[in-house]
Amino acid sequence: MKQSNNNSYKNSGVDVEAGYESNKLIAPLIEQTKIPGVLKHLNNFAGFFELNSSFKNPVLVSGTDGVGTKLKIAQVLNKHSTIGVDCVAMCANDVVCSGAKPLFFLDYIACGKNQPEKTQQIVSGIADGCLKTKMALIGGETAEHPKIMAEDDYDLAGFCVGLVEKSNILPKQTEQVGDLLIGLASSGVHSNGFSLIRQIFNPETTNFDSNCSILEKSLGETLLEPTEIYVQPILSLLNQVEVKAICHITGGGFFENIPRILQKNLNAVIYEKEIKTPKIFDLISSKGNISKQEMFSTFNMGVGMVCVIDKNHAHKAISTLNSSGVLAYTIGELIAGTGQIEFA
Repeated sequence: MKQSNNNSYKNSGVDVEAGYESNKLIAPLIEQTKIPGVLKHLNNFAGFFELNSSFKNPVLVSGTDGVGTKLKIAQVLNKHSTIGVDCVAMCANDVVCSGAKPLFFLDYIACGKNQPEKTQQIVSGIADGCLKTKMALIGGETAEHPKIMAEDDYDLAGFCVGLVEKSNILPKQTEQVGDLLIGLASSGVHSNGFSLIRQIFNPETTNFDSNCSILEKSLGETLLEPTEIYVQPILSLLNQVEVKAICHITGGGFFENIPRILQKNLNAVIYEKEIKTPKIFDLISSKGNISKQEMFSTFNMGVGMVCVIDKNHAHKAISTLNSSGVLAYTIGELIAGTGQIEFA
């Protein structure tokens, strides 16, 4: 049967050749993340990872997340090389909260039009994040959505799997009155609250390349600062000190995340004046006239992760984390209560 020359997959908006070119460009990036356990060339439809574990009762721990509307800032600035780090961080930081070591990662990129060079930039960030996490990038998918998404638009999500001994799963539910909350400094806004940020700094009218007197970098560079990856410092800490619980401060800020690791008979007291808050949060608060309650309910405010540690082990925990390259310090303590947080 004779078909119209206009009826082709390419004419419908999907460029298979661009997909081939993207795969060619990102192959070396994937290759550099290989770690023991990665099995290659079994087939082209799935990623394979061999578990050669000495654990008695190994438990797989998985997490999936995206980057949210931070992508809009990357698109406005046409800078896509760090957004992949955010995606890895959001998944791996969640998984390590359980005490698990992340093993491998897969990504999903949905775009209006596959632009191989842009895809390469995005995946270069994913590879950088995997290298920092010391896990393998074993697969992914780039899907074109013509006429559903604008040509320059894209979305990014990821999936991470880790491994933990069943008896070491966190939280241990041994937290008690007097335990200290150790905060791990964030690199900035990370990847949460950008819908509110875009309401304050309209991407259509804001000059993100402009410098601000209170920021060390331009507004755009400050907002695009990649999410801190805490995996290696946390794994080092778990080998040195008994950690009772770990909390990743993501969407919902302090008020939603910290209660998730509290037993019902405990409250978390936060020493607000001790928190080292980056200037970007002061700018967001003042520019948007946002209340303190809303700020702590939306953003990490300079604390990307919180560990619950026995007060007798706190000094060693802080020293271990600082030696691993992340600023850590006491931000609060546990008291008797009802599973809530309060500020002092």
